[in-house]
Amino acid sequence: MLSKKKKIFILSGMVALLVLTGVLNIVLNTTASAPSDSVNAGSEYTDFFTAYKADRKASREQALLYYDEIISSDKYSEEVKQNAQNAKVALAESMDTELVLEGLIKSLGFEDAIVTSTTENINVIVKCDELTGPQANQIMQIVITETDRKATNVRIIPTE
Repeated sequence: MLSKKKKIFILSGMVALLVLTGVLNIVLNTTASAPSDSVNAGSEYTDFFTAYKADRKASREQALLYYDEIISSDKYSEEVKQNAQNAKVALAESMDTELVLEGLIKSLGFEDAIVTSTTENINVIVKCDELTGPQANQIMQIVITETDRKATNVRIIPTE
C-alpha cells in the first residue's frame, strides 16, 4: 500500500493538472472565439465558397458511390448498369469541365469562382467587388470556348 504522504502527493498532482487543464481550456477558447479583424474581413465569402465546394464534393462522392454500387451489383439488369455507367461518366465530365472553368476564371485575377453545369445551362459565381463589362466578356468567352454553349445559356453572378 501507498503511504499517506504518497497518496496526498498524487492527489495534489491530479488536482493541479485538473486546474491547469481548465485554465488552458478557458485561454484557448477565448482566443479561438475572438478572431482578429483581418480574419473576419473576407470570411463571409470564404465561408460561402468553401462551404459550397465542400457540399458539392460530398454530394458528388455520394452519387459516385451510388453509381458504383449499381454497376457492381448483381441485382440490376445490364441496361440499368449501363445507365449508371453513363451517368457516372457524365458526372465525371461535368466535374472536369467545372474544375477547368473555375481555374481559368481564377487565372483572370478573381479571388475565387464556382461553376455549376447542367445539361443546358452554366452558372458562374465570381468573387469580386465589381464585375466590369470586359471582365464579364472574358468569363463568357472562356465558358463558350470550353463548353460550346451559347451565351444565352450562361449566367455570371458577381458577389461582393
